[in-house]
Amino acid sequence: MFFGISDYGAFVAAIVLFLAIPGPGNLALITSTGKGGIRGGLAATLGVIAGDQLLMWAAVAGVSAVLVTYPAAFNAVQWLGAVYLAWLGWKMLNAKPGDGPVLNIRPRQYFQQALGITLLNPKAIVFYMAFFPLFVDPKHHLGLLSFAVMAATIAALTFLYGLGMTLLTHHLAERMRANPVIGRVLEKLAGVFLIGFGIKLAVSK
Repeated sequence: MFFGISDYGAFVAAIVLFLAIPGPGNLALITSTGKGGIRGGLAATLGVIAGDQLLMWAAVAGVSAVLVTYPAAFNAVQWLGAVYLAWLGWKMLNAKPGDGPVLNIRPRQYFQQALGITLLNPKAIVFYMAFFPLFVDPKHHLGLLSFAVMAATIAALTFLYGLGMTLLTHHLAERMRANPVIGRVLEKLAGVFLIGFGIKLAVSK
């Protein structure tokens, strides 16, 4: 137990996995770095972090309301979260080449564009609503402090991931663009892990 977070190690591992899933945020980082270099990639990283924080705290408001007002329904929310993760993994396994948004980021305003891309993702807040309850222990939860530690952990991991992606893309951008199969393979592997993770959470309730 760490600040009211059940299985903090699993929480960190899940965030790292989610960060590696191909999506709008990763596309924003790669494209911004390709056009704006390391500064462009870092600016986009901060934009993703800012957008995530806004969505996370919006989700926290909803999760907190359920936790305080409807404690009997909290287990149901946790079950739905596990099912959602498994469904997301299944969808990734069945994704076809070419699926997903295509971004055309301009060479300026990397922060604003990454922020907009994150906030305009309609599935993001649903994801956080499903994700947070999985690691909340109602008996040891510390209220906003627990959520603040979660949010700070996600922000720190996102920055480290964004920094790594920026440096990697800066040196290997052409090679990465020339090998789209790599991204598809990683997506399938992430899908398998998500399904397994969702099943593990479901059977451990």
